Amino acid sequence: MNAGTHFGKVAVLLGGKSAEREVSLKSGGMVLKALRSRGVNAHPFDPAERGLDALIDEKFERAFIALHGRFGEDGTVQGILEWLGIPYTGSGVLASALAMDKLRTKRLWAADKLPTPAYELLTTDTNFRIAARKLGVPLMVKPASEGSSIGMSKVRAASALEEAYRLAAKYDPVVIAEQFIDGVELTGAVLGERALPLIKLETPREFYDYEAKYVSDDTRYIVPCGLPAKKEQELQQLCLAAFRALGCSGWGRVDLMLNKRGRPFLLEVNTSPGMTDHSLVPMAARAVGMSYEDLCLQILEGADVG
Repeated sequence: MNAGTHFGKVAVLLGGKSAEREVSLKSGGMVLKALRSRGVNAHPFDPAERGLDALIDEKFERAFIALHGRFGEDGTVQGILEWLGIPYTGSGVLASALAMDKLRTKRLWAADKLPTPAYELLTTDTNFRIAARKLGVPLMVKPASEGSSIGMSKVRAASALEEAYRLAAKYDPVVIAEQFIDGVELTGAVLGERALPLIKLETPREFYDYEAKYVSDDTRYIVPCGLPAKKEQELQQLCLAAFRALGCSGWGRVDLMLNKRGRPFLLEVNTSPGMTDHSLVPMAARAVGMSYEDLCLQILEGADVG
């Protein structure tokens, strides 16, 4: 008997209507192929093209969420799946919503005394020069609830902050300016209760933006990350603490920076990370000898309601 037959009929949710639709279609297509190769009765399901009630009509028994961004990673789809009684991969409703919201994420981490860069909430009433003075330049400007670095800018001068705010506000009414951490960029995948090896990211671009993530061939992914074993283990524990502080479960990815002194700063948690050929969770899994197909099966194994 094939490994995947006990899962029943599985919907791979992909596409959707967020700004990350194209990436999600690629992620979902690769997940679908991997699951089918292991005997899973898996089918593509794009919520932008048909209602989720069709999951019941078509007798799906589990859902693998390969949606990114709004309406897929923010608790909305998770809530509908719970209402329908269909087990799904990844974090539940509340954790998904919190992790999608960078502002609430930072507030929770601060409450748990977990390190994260200083920030300011930006609005149309903000005195941008004072905000820039508080945080220092360069700084990062981010829509609170977008992924894949969409709408983000690196601001090098106080005079450019308002323009960066207006760009971010096109994607989300809640915008934050964040202290720029100059140093090493790392990402830590979490699979079940386990932190996978850290990956060091290097890009010649201003920061690890959409192009660097999905298009560019000059982004470098370094695993092993090159840190001493004890330091890497400490950072893996920090990633797990950050993940759990938001109530996340199943699988995900924690992004962080190390400053020049080696001090860590947590940036965000992705509860439905990319699963493309450029993606980081499959790369971390490979570093411990886990194939892409086995990774997809293990994620699906963890599918639950709530």
